[in-house]
Amino acid sequence: MKTVRKLIEVALPLDDINRAAAREKSIRHGHPSTLHLWWARRPLAAARAVLFAQLVDDPSSRPDLFPTKLRQDRERDRLFAILRQLVKWENTTNEAVLEVAREEIGESWRRTCEDNADHPRASELFDPERLPAFHDPFAGGGAIPLEAQRLGLEAHASDLNPVAVLINKAMIEIPPKFAGCPPVNPESRQRALGAKQWKGAEGLAEDVRYYGQWMRDEAERRIGHLYPKVRVTEEMATERPDLERYAGRELTVIAWLWARTVRSPNPAFAEVEVPLVSNFMLSTKKGKEAWVEPIVEGRDYRFEVRVGPPPDAEVTKRGTKTAGSYSPFRCLVSGTPMPFDYLRSEGRAGRMGARLLAIVVEGKRGRVYLPPASEHEITAGEARPPWMPDVQLEGKARANVANYGLTTVGDLFTERQLTALTTFSDLIDEAARLIRESAGISPTPRDERLLRDGGVGAAAYADAVAVYLGIAVSRAADAWSSIVTWTNTRETIRGTFSRQAIPMTWDYSETNPFSDSCGNWTGACLDWVSKALLNLPNRSGGFARQEDATTQTLSRDRVVSTDPPYYDNIGYADLSDFFYGWLRRSMARIYPETVATLTVPKAEELVATHYRHDGREEAENFFLRGMSKAMARIAEQAYPSLPVTIYYAFKQSESESETGTAGTGWQTFLDAVIRSGFAVTGTWPIRTERGGRSVAVGANALASSIVLVCRRRPPEAAVAGRTEFIEALKKELPPALIELQKAGTAPVDLAQAAIGPGMAVFSRYRSVNHVFGKPLTVREALAHINEVLDQTLEEQEGDFDGDTRWAVAWFSQYHFDEGEFGDAEILSKAKNTSVAGLVEAGILRSGSGRVRLLRPEELPEDWDPRKDRRLTVWEVVHHLIRVLDTAGEMGAARLLRKIRAKTEVARLLAHRLYAICDRQERAAEAFAYNTLVGSWPEISRLALDDRGEIRALFEGS
Repeated sequence: MKTVRKLIEVALPLDDINRAAAREKSIRHGHPSTLHLWWARRPLAAARAVLFAQLVDDPSSRPDLFPTKLRQDRERDRLFAILRQLVKWENTTNEAVLEVAREEIGESWRRTCEDNADHPRASELFDPERLPAFHDPFAGGGAIPLEAQRLGLEAHASDLNPVAVLINKAMIEIPPKFAGCPPVNPESRQRALGAKQWKGAEGLAEDVRYYGQWMRDEAERRIGHLYPKVRVTEEMATERPDLERYAGRELTVIAWLWARTVRSPNPAFAEVEVPLVSNFMLSTKKGKEAWVEPIVEGRDYRFEVRVGPPPDAEVTKRGTKTAGSYSPFRCLVSGTPMPFDYLRSEGRAGRMGARLLAIVVEGKRGRVYLPPASEHEITAGEARPPWMPDVQLEGKARANVANYGLTTVGDLFTERQLTALTTFSDLIDEAARLIRESAGISPTPRDERLLRDGGVGAAAYADAVAVYLGIAVSRAADAWSSIVTWTNTRETIRGTFSRQAIPMTWDYSETNPFSDSCGNWTGACLDWVSKALLNLPNRSGGFARQEDATTQTLSRDRVVSTDPPYYDNIGYADLSDFFYGWLRRSMARIYPETVATLTVPKAEELVATHYRHDGREEAENFFLRGMSKAMARIAEQAYPSLPVTIYYAFKQSESESETGTAGTGWQTFLDAVIRSGFAVTGTWPIRTERGGRSVAVGANALASSIVLVCRRRPPEAAVAGRTEFIEALKKELPPALIELQKAGTAPVDLAQAAIGPGMAVFSRYRSVNHVFGKPLTVREALAHINEVLDQTLEEQEGDFDGDTRWAVAWFSQYHFDEGEFGDAEILSKAKNTSVAGLVEAGILRSGSGRVRLLRPEELPEDWDPRKDRRLTVWEVVHHLIRVLDTAGEMGAARLLRKIRAKTEVARLLAHRLYAICDRQERAAEAFAYNTLVGSWPEISRLALDDRGEIRALFEGS
């Protein structure tokens, strides 16, 4: 079989892809990821770019069409232009742009078919009229299968996790079935009068909105009494001038803010339930400050709401918390410390209660904060939920909250929240009956089959709308739990999963489903689902199934791109149980096989969970065995003439943390890839986080995902000795590293990104052996890769001017602290400079026998590089950091435009200084250098004026 190199194995417009992927993280309404929460989902732009480049030929592999390097470069630039348009969020549903990309994929595919016309399986593998199908065996949140479908491939998604399967069905399987169908609800039929052309999933989205609104109105009729309004009395208005305009009016509640309580540990107040409050501030917005004042009256206390800046902001922000780590809270009435052990014992004994702290209501111009009302506490206690999910919390979902008695999913909700969720959930079947009746008199095809049986008639359509209504209820669970908190900086709620865990919260926000503000049913749940539907592709050919990646057969003769679990970083199954109970309740009739189990399957999940596998070592062995099987399945089955792409976003490290040993995760994963018979043929760091994200030094999560491009290693691959491997590494890794730096790889990700080209060398051999015949392990190969990386970064100092080389050496020992003048002078001779010259250059302060490098904020604001007669790379980097911090990327771009020279060397210096800080665990300084390099592509873009000064910007010194 003839194989040709694909674009992704040669070159990518990485800056453009990264910029689009990072920007996409800030897109909210309408983004398909907002259909339902999933953890660590890849950006659509990245998935789309990777798939396109995975399927399109690189011009260098077609010398018959592009015989010269010049013509190859021109053709590659043309493909890059397509990619640049393809990754823009605005073009996600732009059929003109997408069709160009599909045609390009089809052209490459037709050439592949021609090349392999004589293959024994040509008739089944190489049909020029039909692209190969796609499969993702770790589909998760569905970003990759979704983009495969958008690019014209028949998309197959599989996952062991039923929550992931349901998300994928909602994204790629259901919308094409009803593409172009008009809505069936009576309001839309009457309003449209049959004249409107309904495109894609517009009709489906309209019915989700209509019947979801019907559910809201019906739920309010049934349980609205549990969510009373607040009357602003004349007395309240007299005490608070800001309430005068509301006197005598009833206001709708946005949220009730509660504080958890425990009995006072002081024996003299043992019967008093005292609050655990992390912050008494309700709003910190300037000019709109509001706060809770606790008033202690003997053995009792009450809360009052004040407006305006508090007299002691620090005390107010602290709540009833203490500064001590052993005793996190103090008793409000007695001042007695309350250690963690005491809080845990109270929680486990079932003696943790709640007390109303304040009420947030809808005002004319934003939020209005009112004091707690006893009748509202009484009303909340009247709720009697008919059902609750009694699934036991496990692993990371359990780790924190179970210590305080919250051991099941149901424990994470108040009685009123459970009542609301079950009411909305039970209304889905009633809504489905209404939809079936309406669809029966609409133009929907006559088909009695259900959705799960492939139907497209009234019954199937009713099930389809019900699926999205069930997803909306699942979204509501995230906004309506007692883990939800009030954020006083933005005056809104923070959902249950503000991070990839379920943390214990001491004071929580109970939102009103029937308000018009944050956390309500219509705006926070229903609208997000219906709007997400509008950006889903309407092309046929989407299938989602529940399959174990270690035994699946769906990859057979299919294009594969996948994003496997990251060792022990995220407990997908444990966390999914939070949603699964609600999804199962609403979808048991629609997809009985998918939700057949009582909980999300966990024993087979490919995550290295120590508690599930009798310790760290056995967990690692389980992950290695399972991932090796999964990778082997892909390697054996994937389409033979096309590469496989695998995302991985786990930081290489030798340090341990709460979430595990990151180094072990990478070694184990790479070991599995190589054992499966794959060789790495390309590697790309794709930015998957927002540009402004703070990436902590030592954190396991990367700002970029590393995309490994793999092909089956040929059987005739050679065996190499350790020396041969190291020589090849020293020859091939440094130029690859320079390309990664030029592509804008953040310093925090550079060591990780360098693994790709390093492992490409290692994995091309059948085996790499020590002189005595023992095979080199992946761990040993990684050590050699890191050694060459360090050597390359050190050698890059040769491009620096003498003043900068001195500054780097001094920085390695002293950073911005003072050192002896004599030591500085000795070092200056070795670097062919002088202390006086360094002072003249404006990077050093000298006096009283001591010297110190100037910090960025100490550098002169009126510095003009065009007038600097002793311009150094050190100055360029630190002035850019100074301006970036004070004037943002545009300010840094204006400065970069003036510099013109030394810019590329400056980027190398920022990488070098980051590596020094990272090694010495100086997080604040490391962050500054990482931020500069991460912002470099955008700064460079902004620095280009209308005359196109790109050449000047990237000249070397």
